Amino acid sequence: MEIELERTFLAKYLPKDLDKFPSKQMQDNYLPKQARHPILRIRKNGERFTMTKKYPKSQGDTSIMIEETINLAQEEYNALQQINSKIHKKIRYQYQTNISKICEIDIYQDTLKGLVVIDFEFNNIEEKNNFIPPDFCLVEVTQEEFIAGGYLCGKSYEDIQEKLEKFGYKKL
Repeated sequence: MEIELERTFLAKYLPKDLDKFPSKQMQDNYLPKQARHPILRIRKNGERFTMTKKYPKSQGDTSIMIEETINLAQEEYNALQQINSKIHKKIRYQYQTNISKICEIDIYQDTLKGLVVIDFEFNNIEEKNNFIPPDFCLVEVTQEEFIAGGYLCGKSYEDIQEKLEKFGYKKL
């Protein structure tokens, strides 16, 4: 079990040099499919396969999450992927900002194409609370349920467009 300190932002624009940084194709399967917001995830991250259960440490604050992850062999992943689940795909970049902080820039694919979300992870609460995001971040959405991975799965851009527009987000 691991505690993850994270803040999430919608992108204002993509950094011009993004293509120079490492990226991976990812697929997330969330289950159970019938859950409104599933928290159990099976992930293909490049050639790495994991199963993760991720949930808030305390009610009402999703910037501090408990994350329980186990590595899977490819055949285990393949077997679990047969379970009826909600799926989304994204390209994740490990981007080095000009503030000496690495962030994960997720560019969603398929039905969520146009959505770009940026996550910053922190080593301690003080660092998380005092963080000032770079200018390519539009607005913080850490506490917004509609942007959480399990909630996004199975949705289209059009399903969340009205909520995004309330934050001034423009499809990228």
